[in-house]
Amino acid sequence: MDHRILIADDDRELCALLADYLSREGYHVDTVHDGAAALGRIAAAATRPDLLILDIMMPGRDGLDTLRDLRSKHGLPVIMLSARGEPVDRVIGLELGADDYLAKPCLPRELLARVRARLRPPVLPSVPETLQLGCLLLEPAQRRALIGAQVLELTGAEYSLLLALATRPGQIVDKALLTREGLGREIERFDRSVDVHISRLRKKLAEASDTAPGIESVRGLGYQLIVAP
Repeated sequence: MDHRILIADDDRELCALLADYLSREGYHVDTVHDGAAALGRIAAAATRPDLLILDIMMPGRDGLDTLRDLRSKHGLPVIMLSARGEPVDRVIGLELGADDYLAKPCLPRELLARVRARLRPPVLPSVPETLQLGCLLLEPAQRRALIGAQVLELTGAEYSLLLALATRPGQIVDKALLTREGLGREIERFDRSVDVHISRLRKKLAEASDTAPGIESVRGLGYQLIVAP
């Protein structure tokens, strides 16, 4: 396993604990303690990680500002951590483009499960080489989505959710299944992660083209991908 993980957290003891645990699972782990240092590591090709574990509360440039800057340039998978654990923090982080979120203190084993889910997204059964849905083209092997000739800049979670919907066009897909296939975990109580990711995904599709497939919410049931005739 050659995946490189960067942990950005000003809690040096926690960084050391998580780095040791993830290293023993086969990951190459680097640590920094502020947002500016994290962005510097990501900007350099030699030190760019495959996944970022990012704390919200850091001195100087906090985690939310760091994520905002990161998402203007990179689709790097991001798992956010927060000692506050407030639902509003989770929603804001997801709205800014985080792929997943954990409240601190978290069990290292739970973090490991989230890391594995993001670095090895679940493979959906019987997915063809390409999926053409109106003007939307999906290339699952490359994890690439295009509207016409325009490549959609999607996070890993957004792409996985789009693929889960696109393999069932017109069908209502419940949030539990979307959480499992899109986020690589089971749905939690009061979990709004799928809703926030879908909101971002819907906006990106609409901005790309007026004729792009839409995603409709079916209250109490889930979401469905609607392809224009």
